Amino acid sequence: MINKLINELVAYGIREHLVDEDDRVFVTNNLLDLFKQVEFDKEEIKEERVLADILKDMCDFAVKEKIIEDDSVTATDLFDTKIMGLLTPMPSTVRRIFKEIYSVDSKLATDYFYKLSKRSNYIRADRIAKDEKWVTDTEYGPIDITINLSKPEKDPRDIAKAGAAKKSGYPSCLLCMENEGYAGTFSHPARQNLRVIPIVLDGEDYFLQYSPYVYYNEHCIILNKEHKPMRIDRAVFQKLLEFVKLFPHYTAGSNADLPVVGGSILSHDHFQGGRYVFAMAKAPYDRTFILKGYEDLNAGIVKWPMSVIRLQGKDIGRIVDAADHILTSWRTYSDESAFIFSETEGIPHNTITPIARMRKDLYELDLVLRNNITTQKSPWGVYHPSADLHHIKKENIGLIEVMGLAVLPARLKREMEELEEYILDKKDIRSNEVLQKHADWVDEWINNYNFEKENIHSIVQAEISKVFVKVLECAGVYKRDEEGQEAFDRFIKTL
Repeated sequence: MINKLINELVAYGIREHLVDEDDRVFVTNNLLDLFKQVEFDKEEIKEERVLADILKDMCDFAVKEKIIEDDSVTATDLFDTKIMGLLTPMPSTVRRIFKEIYSVDSKLATDYFYKLSKRSNYIRADRIAKDEKWVTDTEYGPIDITINLSKPEKDPRDIAKAGAAKKSGYPSCLLCMENEGYAGTFSHPARQNLRVIPIVLDGEDYFLQYSPYVYYNEHCIILNKEHKPMRIDRAVFQKLLEFVKLFPHYTAGSNADLPVVGGSILSHDHFQGGRYVFAMAKAPYDRTFILKGYEDLNAGIVKWPMSVIRLQGKDIGRIVDAADHILTSWRTYSDESAFIFSETEGIPHNTITPIARMRKDLYELDLVLRNNITTQKSPWGVYHPSADLHHIKKENIGLIEVMGLAVLPARLKREMEELEEYILDKKDIRSNEVLQKHADWVDEWINNYNFEKENIHSIVQAEISKVFVKVLECAGVYKRDEEGQEAFDRFIKTL
């Protein structure tokens, strides 16, 4: 059996340009060693199977032969990544090819690199395909919703092994470039098939890679070579705009640099980008204004549930200067009547989530005003999803959500399926321990529809989308009502 599987995998590698025909024997011998085999016969492979099926059969064989301990998700992920590491071209080869293609066309270069990341199974396309995605029209334009199913749930066996494993400080975090080729542990994913591309932004060394969970098309990560904390400052604006200059077909943005309103990894300086037009990018100016001293730039407030200032111009330096002026002003700005405090007891609250893109021949930078103040009434954050929305989304609102793409927890897939059954069968939602948290929400809209088996799913999706819009409105420091927009204008006038 393993003889055929090795032939299949090597044939896949050659077909997908991971392995050169000249490397066939070398790769085959490494696979034989991995599977502890001493005999081999070359077979002609006539049927082309998908990679996920070949790897699953290889993992099953490895479990049966006790090459790996069990068939838990982490154990098999560690093993099949080791397998794919044998097929993935060396970093120097990938970088050389990328550089050669980039000299011709930047888009062709990222096309090559993205395809490589999928072919090498670093991006597990079979899992990504399970994510549930839809688009809903709202007053702010089309909003993207995803229920993330690509991250497998931890097996209790893996949790136990991770807890018992000796802790290591290498790599320092999941974003460090030292992950390239790392074998992984039960508490740290294997990365033998990860490849990164070096780039320079504002004189600093960064690396470009793709996210293994691609929440949107060509979802990439731009990580600093050094393991140092994230910080929103003038240099960040420069780096983001330089990145879209290097890759004009990509968007690039940064999470904020404070807890509650920041991303999940604040310890390592990084940005996220990709080839996708987010809902916020489609949103027009709600109103424009003249930014004193920067009359050559287009400036305005974006029609968006969060509080966004958009700058446009042809000169990166001028946009960076203007953005730095706005950031510096916002860092120290307070407006008690609008419940905006720059700091309390020496703890800073104001920061910005920046997003850069090209708009035809103009550089465009969106500055999303953020504030992470908490109160006894709102310990999770005043400008954070309110408690009545936590049944759908209670996690931090990071860069991706800010741009209009909801990344909702996998639990919702099961909960919504069961909820739909309860609604169709007219069961008491509050009688279900798991579903009862959704009951008040359902009460708000259940009488607005005539439910049928054919329409129930789309109705629930639409109502989830409405919740996400409310989530974004909660995260906006200036609300989309008259009082909120007047307060926004007060800040603009201080600029």
